[in-house]
Amino acid sequence: MAIPYGPLAWLVWVLPLAGSLLVAAAGRFPKARDAMAVLPSLASAVASLFLLPVALKGLTIDYQLPWFAGINAGVLVDPLSVIMGVAVSWVSFLIMLYSVDYMKGEEGMTRYWYFMNFFIGSMLLIVFSDNLLQLFFGWEGVGLCSYALIGHYYKDGRDRWVGRQGDVVLGKPQDCSPSHAGMKAFITTRLADVFMLAGIFLIYSYSGTFNFLALAADTKWAAGLNSAGLLLPAMLLLLAGGAGKSAQFPFQEWLPDAMTGPAPVSALIHAAAMVKAGVFFVARIAPIFFILPFAAKYGFFGAVALMGGLTAFMGATQGMVNKELKKVLAYSTVSQIGYMMLAIGIAGFTPSFVEGYSASLFQLISHMLFKAGLFMGAGVLIHMTGSLSFDGMGGLRSAAGKTFAVFGILALSLAGVPPLSGFFSKDAIFAAATLASPSGLLYLVYALASVTAVMTAFYSLRMVGLSFFGEPREPAHRDAGARQFATYATLAVATVAIGLAAPLFEDFLDSAMRATVAPFGVSVGPASFTVQPVAVATSLVVMSLGLALSYPFYVSRSRNATLGGGFLKSLHGFFWNRWYINAASYRVFVDPVVWASAAGYRAVELGFFQRVNGATASASVKAASAGDWFDRKVVDRLVNGVGASASFFSKHVRRLQTGLLETYLFAIVLGLILLLALLMYTVGVL
Repeated sequence: MAIPYGPLAWLVWVLPLAGSLLVAAAGRFPKARDAMAVLPSLASAVASLFLLPVALKGLTIDYQLPWFAGINAGVLVDPLSVIMGVAVSWVSFLIMLYSVDYMKGEEGMTRYWYFMNFFIGSMLLIVFSDNLLQLFFGWEGVGLCSYALIGHYYKDGRDRWVGRQGDVVLGKPQDCSPSHAGMKAFITTRLADVFMLAGIFLIYSYSGTFNFLALAADTKWAAGLNSAGLLLPAMLLLLAGGAGKSAQFPFQEWLPDAMTGPAPVSALIHAAAMVKAGVFFVARIAPIFFILPFAAKYGFFGAVALMGGLTAFMGATQGMVNKELKKVLAYSTVSQIGYMMLAIGIAGFTPSFVEGYSASLFQLISHMLFKAGLFMGAGVLIHMTGSLSFDGMGGLRSAAGKTFAVFGILALSLAGVPPLSGFFSKDAIFAAATLASPSGLLYLVYALASVTAVMTAFYSLRMVGLSFFGEPREPAHRDAGARQFATYATLAVATVAIGLAAPLFEDFLDSAMRATVAPFGVSVGPASFTVQPVAVATSLVVMSLGLALSYPFYVSRSRNATLGGGFLKSLHGFFWNRWYINAASYRVFVDPVVWASAAGYRAVELGFFQRVNGATASASVKAASAGDWFDRKVVDRLVNGVGASASFFSKHVRRLQTGLLETYLFAIVLGLILLLALLMYTVGVL
């Protein structure tokens, strides 16, 4: 019996969304609620496995249903979406399972589970959408959920803040509360989303379709945009959306402050959702742009490569100096996402496109595994010590032996140590770069990637050294329990397994991506990817250099890591102050808005509305006083006069009511006589 891949792909993303509703309905029953929170993500992960034949066979299925206004909703089931969907759903499930123990006893758990499930469902909607408009619904879903989950501790207890209290750069405090961090992420990514939406509708206005395959099948829309000088702007607008979600330059500053959220939230944002959404989106549209016969495409791929290389370098420099475990991991994510973008950019300058494309996906999956595990391990260390900073850690090798072993493996994978997956995924990017057409841009990004790899190895070992080495200490809490430990240990095993099977895994990704881009019209040709000696040498040298520089300062402690004066101290301060970009962003973008709002309040609210309201209130009081006088002096007197007259008349008329029959007969006869006389007078008888 044939597997209905299309309906099954719908089920993969619908199940977590349905799970969010189940959680809300079961909010009063904590045990049932927790079970209902985890089971939909497990069901989604299991369902995704049944889609694997699509990736293995190289199929492409566009399964559509009627939506509105002649636009269909649909799922694009191809090797890219299937591989991404399997990775996202299974890592998300492990994070949800980890949350059961990590978040036990926390407030707001119904809200937490609701948004976690909605987050996963929205991310999977992005992965499987076959058109730009439907993808944008999932896009906004992950943005909403990230805002709610980053600000989960919205009461802003001081222990939930990130950043060192008292740090001020350009007059702006650098520490950040949960509610502030959530709003910062929301506003920054919404700004990028406005650019993205403009790009979407600009392309739709010339093409009449949102569908990815339809855009690739007929590129007349691109010719129209190109003749109008709008093709490259449209491409860059879409890229801005991806850069915002993935925290790439110049939108990167929201992500480090997002560490105010719980550790499972950080793991989900950094590993399975949100930041990976930006990379996936750029990967989804890249084949469409690659087939265009216009020079604008080189501007797009050049921008992707340069943005990725610069962001990778900047993130690594800040990861080297930061003193908070989760923020080091956050800067690492910014940097590693830069590698993924860099690889997609390089793909645009290679003859067959696929080498850089598959290298980006390899790096994405590798990073997904080790970064989710590192955040889970970091959550355990933070729980054990009660500290976000390395100052409250150190010497935990004995007390956290299990976590040390797993955390060390994952950190070495991040550092690019063979035979772990991180080494081979970075090597694949370097190898793809050697196949690209030589240019000044290529040399620049290759240099940036190489220096970044040195710094990555440096801060990876520094992170391990500051957390686990040094004088032994006895933390307030124990190491992770068996179920919690199993979640990130599983990710470490996967990292090792993919590394050991790297040649086979790379071949699989290469063939899968060739099958992915072929329906888009990319002429891939036969597989020709081989080991590149220059790339392997680069990978080994930069990794070794970074570890060698870090080891004596943070592991063996044979050298003092305290900085002296001079250039190194100034450089350290520059990196510590986040290249002054964060503070400058507040000065340039936030302060003018706050000033304008205050000025507007003074001019409009106080200067106009309050005066008008005051005058209106005064006039109303005077009108009310006049009304009161009229009521008392005129209306009341008139009413009282009528009442008094009626009372007087009734008082005197009442005297006629004697109760004697003779009196009544006399009155009747007298009345008849008077009536007769009146009648005779009126007719002229008298």
